Amino acid sequence: MTAPSPSSSPPPAEAVTPLVRGVAVLTALTEAGGTLSASALERSTGLARSTVDRITATLARTGYVRLDGRDAVLAPRVMELGNAYLSALRLPSLLDGEADALADELDESVSLAVADRDGIRFIHQATRRRAMSVSFRIGDLLPAERTAPGPLFAAEWTEADWSAWHTRRAADPTDAGFPAVPPRTPTAPTDFESRAAQARQNGWSLDDQLIEPGLVAVSAPVRAPASSPASARIACVASVVSHTSRHTAADLRETLLPRLRTTVAAMERRLREAAPPEPGPTPAGLAIWTTASKHELGRDFVESLARGLTVLTAFGEGRSSLTLTDVAKATGLARATARRALITYEHLGLVAAQDRRFTLTPRVLSLGYPPLSRTTLAHLAAPHLRALADRLHEPTALAVLVPGTDPAEIQYVAVAAAGRVLTVDITVGTRLPATRTALGRALLNAAPHGYALADEELESGLRSIAVPVRDRSGHPVAALNVATHAARRTLDNFLTEVLPHLRTTADHIQSDLHLASRFTHVPLA
Repeated sequence: MTAPSPSSSPPPAEAVTPLVRGVAVLTALTEAGGTLSASALERSTGLARSTVDRITATLARTGYVRLDGRDAVLAPRVMELGNAYLSALRLPSLLDGEADALADELDESVSLAVADRDGIRFIHQATRRRAMSVSFRIGDLLPAERTAPGPLFAAEWTEADWSAWHTRRAADPTDAGFPAVPPRTPTAPTDFESRAAQARQNGWSLDDQLIEPGLVAVSAPVRAPASSPASARIACVASVVSHTSRHTAADLRETLLPRLRTTVAAMERRLREAAPPEPGPTPAGLAIWTTASKHELGRDFVESLARGLTVLTAFGEGRSSLTLTDVAKATGLARATARRALITYEHLGLVAAQDRRFTLTPRVLSLGYPPLSRTTLAHLAAPHLRALADRLHEPTALAVLVPGTDPAEIQYVAVAAAGRVLTVDITVGTRLPATRTALGRALLNAAPHGYALADEELESGLRSIAVPVRDRSGHPVAALNVATHAARRTLDNFLTEVLPHLRTTADHIQSDLHLASRFTHVPLA
């Protein structure tokens, strides 16, 4: 197993209690799908209401949650924690191309998973969009015995690992600790040890409807570079997942396993040939930011929680294994502060320590990643559109180009109305000619000044200004606008009063998009 099991015993004396509580809140939000009321958080975590309020206020200040009335909602920035783990791991960025190509070739879902204690956790998903499709997400944790990758990982387990697995099975007979899968039934197969032995001998493994009826999968191990094949450990497991209406388990083995093995060989070659990573940027300005936040929020800002969460972001590409000194230097924290955070994370199973070096474990992905890994650009943009509409008292919208239309058309994918008697009323799904709208011109790169205007061209009295929203490569993938009646705002007013807020909002949406799309595909709608 690659990750230590989180202890059920009380935290060590040097653990940071607010950090333990913050992790509990993030975990509860993740398991609930991303949204919980304060009272529900109080019940699920066992924390006092005042503590919940202080923790969520701090998480909101860090940008990891947003407060929506009485609810706490996971925000895209929380994905930077999981991104730190995935960046340090490197496997998704190195192997996602081969996985995606195999999914396209077979027209089936393909996943990559790593071992997480006696379970498996997904680090990449290339899914097919069908009415009947696989709904697992990056970060989801599954019990090893109910999966195809599980027996392959278990083939490398020690006696202590098997003992931990037996203990967990006895303590959790229905798999309640794995919310991503349906409950285990009393008639579930109990031959996991023999399946692991068979997987060790065959070099592949099957899941024949172990998770739920109809779901089948075949898996093969991707081994890390080693001095000899015999000493090569499993880096991750690649799987092809289908439904019995398309393939039986035996059919997967006979027809798709050879192609999977070819892809695995290409993945292993990729790992051998990959150049050492260059370390990326580390967190900056932490002390100044936390001090300012403490002054602004007072006792509602839990500084030790904010600082402790930054420790996770010290890791990343080229920084997969760090000493205490490395962590303190990367975050700007005092060694004693960084040490207590690392001790806390080791207790929680989020960090592993060996030979005075620390690494992140796959469990970091349990902090908000799964619910957000299937988000859309429209969903990311919605709260920002609402905030902009409330600020300007004008309707706002997000639109994308409709592929394959000639002449070009835009389609509205998110809107936020304004509380006015005379207002622009365009609904999600509406299509309009791109060249006659500010949104379309911003998307067609007809905005030499970084914005586009449409003045009573689509309809008399309708005035609109738009800016592009760009992906990680700088390509415009959507446009954001504010629309009004010509009697309310002049063109000069649009440029001086509206455009700065519009650009700031576009920047916020882009920031969320860049975080969310680093290791996942973010559909536009």
